[in-house]
Amino acid sequence: MLCIRWSQSIGGGKGSHVFHDGIRKHRFHPQQASARNDMLSNACLTLNKKTPCYLKKVYFCRKYPVMKKQVLLLFVMLPMIAMAQFDQYFTESSLRVDYCLTGNGKATTFSLKELIHEPYWSGSKTNLIDNLEFGNYIVKVYEAGTDKLLFSKGYQNLYGEWQTTDEAKVVTKTFDESVIVPFPKVKIEVAICYKTWEGELVEGMRITVKPDDYFIRDYDNLNLPVYDAWIGNKDITKAVDVVILPEGYTQAEMGKFIKDCDFFVKSMFDYAPYDRYRESFNIRGVMVPSAESGCTMPGDHIYKNTVMRFSFWTFDSERYCMSTDNRDIRDLAGQVPYDQIYILVNTEKYGGGGIYNFYCSSASSNGFSSDVIIHEFGHGFAGLADEYYDDDTYGDMYNNDLEPWEPNLTTLVDFDIKWKDMMDKKTPIPTPREEKYEHIIGVFEGGGYEPEGVYSPQMDCLMKTFKGHDFCPVCQRAIERMILYYSK
Repeated sequence: MLCIRWSQSIGGGKGSHVFHDGIRKHRFHPQQASARNDMLSNACLTLNKKTPCYLKKVYFCRKYPVMKKQVLLLFVMLPMIAMAQFDQYFTESSLRVDYCLTGNGKATTFSLKELIHEPYWSGSKTNLIDNLEFGNYIVKVYEAGTDKLLFSKGYQNLYGEWQTTDEAKVVTKTFDESVIVPFPKVKIEVAICYKTWEGELVEGMRITVKPDDYFIRDYDNLNLPVYDAWIGNKDITKAVDVVILPEGYTQAEMGKFIKDCDFFVKSMFDYAPYDRYRESFNIRGVMVPSAESGCTMPGDHIYKNTVMRFSFWTFDSERYCMSTDNRDIRDLAGQVPYDQIYILVNTEKYGGGGIYNFYCSSASSNGFSSDVIIHEFGHGFAGLADEYYDDDTYGDMYNNDLEPWEPNLTTLVDFDIKWKDMMDKKTPIPTPREEKYEHIIGVFEGGGYEPEGVYSPQMDCLMKTFKGHDFCPVCQRAIERMILYYSK
């Protein structure tokens, strides 16, 4: 039996898009390859109709003795059709949309800042519609005039974290941010959406973009040296492309930055599951010097003149080292192909940060540097949440009436979609934090900065402490899925 899982538009006017998910099952005799293939082709052709059906998965519902050639044909067709859609609507370069978020803990407004044409598209050409549903923000690209969804991608941002702080209750601020989408061949509409506390997806801003618009600025080619720390796949659309940026390295310290890039590569491939996917990563360092060495530390009254202006004590949390200087970060990252941005901060002070599909940072010279690098990259790349629950930097991060989007947290509202399939059926839910459950997958209360109502999959993991130096099986699976999402 062959199953096709789809997502089909069933309504919604301009500015909205409603989808229905379903599974259609068809039973065939093993020799009926022709009928199977005709059905699959018809399903795929609906991608070009006004009411599109976006394929999510094709698989066999039961085991039948199917010829290898027939199976190969079915699964080769899907990426070919997706790539044809990419080539129809997009070029192999990127459109960067710079925008501003202004608001406080209660309200937010969006405003366009600038459009930039960047030279590389390093994202997937086959996974154009984000079906992971990670992040509280999502960018969507529609074909103008038809409202056909061409591309989407979820993400998080620094502004969203700031909104949960005490400062956001009394102060209004503006944060600059960017989203990257494939550069279009046709007139498109770009919508930036966000999820409310109640889980409703709201459109915050929509703009129309013409590919020949002369107000789209070409990127600044800064002619900076680039260090290829690791090239696992020369096809950037089938690899996870990581750009490493140096913060607080002077010109005289560029040699140290190269060594730190090598340490980053070694650190990544020392940990499972990254060690099994070396060929799925490209890691490049952009060699841009700062005027001064080190990093700003307001709590110690230390202020440095650095290229991206990173600072410890972000949101008054000493070890949180981030920057609101979005334009410089993006201008530097755009010198090379990238899916993920990682900033190495030239300091021995413990700290860093990581935000899903935004950027990550960590100290390059701390004794915990290896664990910190992998921990923060877990946030930025795989959308993994912190599993500790003793940090009061933020207010309420999770609505306990909704299932968190992070793959390693649950509120038990919809636990079936998380790691229930990985658990022994005899393990109690919730699972007591007792020694006999120390090394098993369970549902342990506490996680995501919340001591109650939010649960994590194991008593310890790299997303909680650095005692064990390993990701739990649930986090490993989430990382592996993300690697395949980018590279297959």
